Formats: sequence, structure tokens, C-alpha cells
Amino acid sequence: MINLKRIYDAPDQADGQRILVDGLWPRGVGKERAEIDLWLKEVAPSAELRTWFDRKSERFKEFSTKYADELSRNSACLDFKQQESDNGD
Repeated sequence: MINLKRIYDAPDQADGQRILVDGLWPRGVGKERAEIDLWLKEVAPSAELRTWFDRKSERFKEFSTKYADELSRNSACLDFKQQESDNGD
């Protein structure tokens, strides 16, 4: 199961494996405090897609579709999915 959580929320023992999917490390969050197990910056939305989205909620549905398309062609994402499948996760 995958649970989503903001990097700014405090880590919790119930979080399980903590994976950051972002192209840039978040401002004001120390790496030790974040307790991130894996940083998949290669799987984050492209700079072009993030710029287009511009945090406009009315674009979220189309953003989700475009991001899913990016992920379907992203070798780092495909490699990670295969690795997790091989590990039984």
C-alpha cells in the first residue's frame, strides 16, 4: 500500500518506507529530520509540467493525466516498479 504524506509533516514510525518524489530538495527541511529512505528525483514531474500546472487546482485532473503519461515512459519509474515487484512489495 502507498500512503501519501507531505515532506513538511513529521515522520512517524507507522510511515513505513519513506520515498521523496521531487526534483528539488524541499526548502527548510533537513535531510536528517526528513528521515527519507529513498529520493526518486528522476521520477518527479518534469520542469515543463510543473511550470504549466503552476499549482492551479483547476488543472489538477489534466496534470494527473499528463504526469501519468510521463511516468509510463520514465525508465527510472519502470525500474523502481520492477525492483519493488521483485521484492514482493
